[in-house]
Amino acid sequence: MVLPGSRALTRRHVFGLTTLAAGGGLLSACASADRAAATSSSAAPAPTAPPSEAAGAVSGEDAWKQLLAGNTRFIGDQPTHPHQAAQWRSSLVQAQHPFACVLGCGDSRVTPELVFDTGLGDVFTVRSAGEVLDDAVLGSIEYSVEHVRTNLVVVLGHAGCGAVSAAIDLVRHKGEVTGNIATLVRAVEPAVLATPPDPDPGKFLTACVAEQARRVKTELAERSEIIRDAVAQRGLKVVAATYDLADGKVSELT
Repeated sequence: MVLPGSRALTRRHVFGLTTLAAGGGLLSACASADRAAATSSSAAPAPTAPPSEAAGAVSGEDAWKQLLAGNTRFIGDQPTHPHQAAQWRSSLVQAQHPFACVLGCGDSRVTPELVFDTGLGDVFTVRSAGEVLDDAVLGSIEYSVEHVRTNLVVVLGHAGCGAVSAAIDLVRHKGEVTGNIATLVRAVEPAVLATPPDPDPGKFLTACVAEQARRVKTELAERSEIIRDAVAQRGLKVVAATYDLADGKVSELT
């Protein structure tokens, strides 16, 4: 799906988010300061944003490694909380260059910036319950890929997802949903129906969560010409993953 008029947009004209700014020198200075601080710390180095003159400079594979390194710090209770100082915040006023886009559930326990130990300007975050991919969500991801030039999109499901659990109840005729929540839950139904039955309710929910993340990953390319082109022409990496509420670990799904 391509949003009407999206081809007419440019990085200089859309919201001013990707305009090259005179503050590029300040951005580089902030990145240097962050690197120096990380080096002096016993924790693993924090991710650094690409320089302002090189949007999309971080490859999809390197971006995924940065997110996993941040998740390792988070799991080990050694977060560096990068890119949160006032000087860094000021450097982002005129431009942003996140190295990854994360589509996650709206669940308050799964905040991508915390889970991956990132800071301001590092991750372009899109959230919807159950990672449901409606037109607005897809358009937001397309924006991050085409105009912000991120080379990684992560679809992040999580353990105990309420939207997936509600879809299971709906399929088994054990619950009802009303209003717009019904539209949301029904969007997850195909993942539940495609998941092999399991007598263990917990294991079945986990399997359905994984199936939903995989299906959304596939759907991104099926519905979006922008994403298909980015995968083919510049190596955009799309990853399906899950987050464990108990230990905080993010695991890639195959």
